[in-house]
Amino acid sequence: MNAADLRLPVDVPSTALFTDRYELTMLQGALRSGTAGRRSVFEVFTRRLPEGRRYGVVAGTGRVLDAVENFRFDDGVLDFLAQQRIVDEPTLAWLADYRFRGDIWGYPEGEVYFPGSPVLRVEGTFAEAVLLETVILSILNHDSAVAAAASRMAVAAGERPLIEMGARRTHELAAVAASRAAFVGGFSSTSDLAAGFRYNIPTVGTSAHAFTLLHDSERDAFTAQVDSLGGGTTLLVDTFDVTEAVAMAVEVAGPGLGAVRIDSGDLLLLAHRVRRQLDDLGAKETKIVVTSDLDEYAIASLAAAPVDAYGVGTQLVTGSGHPTCSMVYKLVARADDTGPDAPLRPVAKKSMGGKTSHGGRKWAARRPDGCGVAEAEVVGTGEVPAELADRQLLVELVRGGEVVGREPLAAARERHVAARAGLPMSATQLSRGEPVLPTEYL
Repeated sequence: MNAADLRLPVDVPSTALFTDRYELTMLQGALRSGTAGRRSVFEVFTRRLPEGRRYGVVAGTGRVLDAVENFRFDDGVLDFLAQQRIVDEPTLAWLADYRFRGDIWGYPEGEVYFPGSPVLRVEGTFAEAVLLETVILSILNHDSAVAAAASRMAVAAGERPLIEMGARRTHELAAVAASRAAFVGGFSSTSDLAAGFRYNIPTVGTSAHAFTLLHDSERDAFTAQVDSLGGGTTLLVDTFDVTEAVAMAVEVAGPGLGAVRIDSGDLLLLAHRVRRQLDDLGAKETKIVVTSDLDEYAIASLAAAPVDAYGVGTQLVTGSGHPTCSMVYKLVARADDTGPDAPLRPVAKKSMGGKTSHGGRKWAARRPDGCGVAEAEVVGTGEVPAELADRQLLVELVRGGEVVGREPLAAARERHVAARAGLPMSATQLSRGEPVLPTEYL
């Protein structure tokens, strides 16, 4: 069995309590007023990208589908809601039979997005769709933030592989999600075994400074590791003196030593010195892995250094300074009655302070210029212009409550590379800038 197909539940009775109380109190009020059954359309979007970012990355879609499938109010959850008097008896009875039976469309995972992009569209009755708001936003805001950071780091790294090493810097469940999102954004492996088990992401790891300090000498530590893991292992060489450690590493493992890892100090200077030393010792194929609080800027600064791989932790799992994408979940259309064929009409909040939104059930397309490079994100309601018909971005994810859009994680990773390549070249600049594509509304 492929572990990626397990879709293991998180350590709670269901995803139904990954929500805010007011989702349930709104449900109760709508049931009482008779509006709960009105056909409704909610959309997920962000009004702006994090400051200085040029594009966003959609990640977490697969986890959203799992969460929707597992959104069930079982006896334990219902007992909690009753004991806390969060909702009344009629609402509890309604929740007992809850299943999302609507439709969900969205940007496929790995796609890029811009301000106003309808990243996800949820259609169903108001009652069944409103309950999903918090869990959907929780997943998409976190995973997309990590994937965006990962994408920037992947651009900075070029062809050099990136290792996700952030499990110890975030919540244990968030660490697994972060590893998944990082893989979508361009990382090639993870140190987190739970992520490897659940999502079939390659795992890596050898030893920490504690292993060296445990032994009576650095030589003893290197010998023990090579005896255990073989000469192709990666030896950590900055516990004491880097130069002495590199010489000892090659002496113990031989010139076929797999790699050395540097976790502190002036990485640029050390990488050059270590490369020269390895070459002089005949270990010309031994690789150099660097870690130590890297972000996309630090990775870019090492572009000219003889570094073969990067390990990134804190800055990755915290979105490199932007741990959320500020996505929102807004009602954009609803029917005037509960009839299944009642026409939808646009609705939108009117607000000061930049919190306005555009009403109506939307489509989205990316318009290319004459050279095939994207020049605008076009978002509209109604008919899709003929010239954009084959450029639409939303795909069907859930139909009538059944998931139809699940795909292998590798597909999202490959899609992101293609989507990023279709943007103007300035999209990959690490300097601060505006979104690389304007959003046009039709």
